[in-house]
Amino acid sequence: MQLAEIVRVAFGSLLSHKTRALLTMLGIIIGVGAVIAMVAVGQGAQAAVEAQIASLGRNVLIIWPGASFGGGVRSGSGTEVTLTEDDVDAIRSQCPSARYVTPATRTNRQVVAGNLNWSTTIQGGNTEYFWIRDWRVRSGEFFTESDVRGATKVCLLGQTVAQNLFGGENPVGQTIRIDKLPFKVIGTLEPKGQNTMGSDQDDIIIAPFSTVQRKIQRQDHIGSIFLSAISKEKIFEAQEQVRELLRIRHRLSDWQDDDFTIRTQTDIASMASATTDIMTSLLGSIASVSLLVGGIGIMNIMLVSVTERTREIGIRMSVGARRRDILGQFLVEAIMLSVVGGIIGVGVGTLASNLISTLAGWAILLSPASIAIAFCFAILVGVFFGFYPARKAAALDPIEALRYE
Repeated sequence: MQLAEIVRVAFGSLLSHKTRALLTMLGIIIGVGAVIAMVAVGQGAQAAVEAQIASLGRNVLIIWPGASFGGGVRSGSGTEVTLTEDDVDAIRSQCPSARYVTPATRTNRQVVAGNLNWSTTIQGGNTEYFWIRDWRVRSGEFFTESDVRGATKVCLLGQTVAQNLFGGENPVGQTIRIDKLPFKVIGTLEPKGQNTMGSDQDDIIIAPFSTVQRKIQRQDHIGSIFLSAISKEKIFEAQEQVRELLRIRHRLSDWQDDDFTIRTQTDIASMASATTDIMTSLLGSIASVSLLVGGIGIMNIMLVSVTERTREIGIRMSVGARRRDILGQFLVEAIMLSVVGGIIGVGVGTLASNLISTLAGWAILLSPASIAIAFCFAILVGVFFGFYPARKAAALDPIEALRYE
């Protein structure tokens, strides 16, 4: 038999049992649809996390005082006072892989504007902080180096703060009070959304570092150092240069642990990607079980079909059909069930992904690769689970098959 004839006979056999064929394909449809939808959810989450990490800025490194592990005691970064403004100046002048660097300090305060108030984060930095964070002004302007040197009481508002204190009114030029100190709003910032921890990055006020340090916190140490490497490829090099420089400046011996902690944007991205990769793989694996169940359903129905058509197989063999023709016929039937089920499953998976995005508000990412893999896997399932029934049909003895009732 020619391939075209085998396909025609197989197609006719499936059409003669439409309901049974549809129910058999249902497992494949659900399996393919589930794989596509779950992988789309996982990849959407990964893309959202990558966008959040990108919102941190350009090739960012963050240095906190205190080591995460030192002297046998876990103290956690930020638990000691080990960084100074002289360290910032040294990094700027002696670390060629660092492009921008700023001291930073952070605190939470109640802010008042007119008869409204809002509890928010006050972030202090110099003019390079905005370049490091890749943060643009929506309206107004940035503060200047003279504002930093003079500890001027000026600030820029994140969109969340601006909305809660001023509503639809333009806050630029207005005055707010932080710890009863009047601050002039000179600008508002472009929105950045949530970070990888789910915190609102726009719920923030940024002011000159010296102003926050001296007039709000009333302290003489710095909370952290932000810096930006000259390129993505130079992040690790910048990290090593900074680490070596700070160890020398802090007079640490070879046997002593670092008294600071350095985290890079790459570190954060790697940790977040590892989590989302595990989630995507887990969701895809769970959904793939449906495909296996669908494959078992195909094998079950094909075995029933072989039993029902035993006399037909005997007649075909008696008029000249070879065993490979019988094998091909039943194998093609199984593959056709998988192919048609896979095509419908792709549509179901795409629709389900869009419904999840619309109803649940989750980010999804439908990639052609995941769709192709799910579809090809469905075909492989059809071949794998259809081969045994097809082989059983081809192995029937023609005489015994003709006697079968």
